[in-house]
Amino acid sequence: MIAAMKSELSKASRSLRGVLWSRKAQKTKMLVLGRSLSDGLLAKLVIYLLLSIVAYLYLQPILYMVSTMFKNMSDLLDPTVKWIPREITWENISKALKGLQYPEALRNTALISVTCSLVQVIICAMTGYALARLALPFKGLFTALIILTFLIPPQVIIIPLYVIFSKLGLLNSLFVFLIPALFGQGLKGALFILIFRQFFKAQPPSLEEAAKLDGASTARLFFGIMLPLARSACLVVFLFSFIWYWNMYYEPSMFLSKGFTPLSIRLDMLEEVLNPSLLGNTRTIVNPITESTKMAAAFFIILPPILVFMFLQRWFVSGIERTGIVE
Repeated sequence: MIAAMKSELSKASRSLRGVLWSRKAQKTKMLVLGRSLSDGLLAKLVIYLLLSIVAYLYLQPILYMVSTMFKNMSDLLDPTVKWIPREITWENISKALKGLQYPEALRNTALISVTCSLVQVIICAMTGYALARLALPFKGLFTALIILTFLIPPQVIIIPLYVIFSKLGLLNSLFVFLIPALFGQGLKGALFILIFRQFFKAQPPSLEEAAKLDGASTARLFFGIMLPLARSACLVVFLFSFIWYWNMYYEPSMFLSKGFTPLSIRLDMLEEVLNPSLLGNTRTIVNPITESTKMAAAFFIILPPILVFMFLQRWFVSGIERTGIVE
């Protein structure tokens, strides 16, 4: 009888161990794989790995730029030096700032980018609201024409624009970018009009009906109700416009030739500023332009937009989700 009891206890113990082992295995499986495909430890590891690879692909040029700007000539010629220079030199930064004439060029670029971006936000918002909510004749035709202006390459109309601005005496000034923005045809203006049109079209009509019952005019309805609701869309449009105006090269190279020049043009003038003797007959190079100097100049050109985006990126991402761009 005692032997039978011992046998039963042994079987119960083995059964209990089996149940505990099964529960541990189930918990481990749930931890690794999760209840669904996306919430397990393995899935998160794969996602973070992919995000790290993508982040490296985007950051690698900037990291290379920062690494190169501190290298001297010997480090540039040494194939064994790739990321970390043997000796950090600050001369490239001072030469780049001098060659870019950085304070003046930064002021010019910021004036063009901020002013034209703010104008585009207001004008494109008004146009997008009119196309989305107002009963206008030939509204479909106007929308098609706006899309057509977006499809036409700027190189096609650059000569007529140059002739017009030249006759008006507006070359080498802010007005060559500000006047098109005032008419909703600034840099990528058609795209911004369509973004606002999509946003205002998604708003409920009850907002307008309630305001009209209270006696609100169209202007008060737009500036008092609709435009505050479109803060996310305004931020998205402002950042897109700011970056595109900051990085533009073709239009400034055609309209701005001296004095009022942005950073993108000053980068091409780096050699001329640091070695003015090259403009004459002599070929004496006083300040040789190396890859390190060019990388330092390029880094200081892209630094302000990076800082702006880092400060506003949270609101920018949430604004992208609300404007209908992803739909």
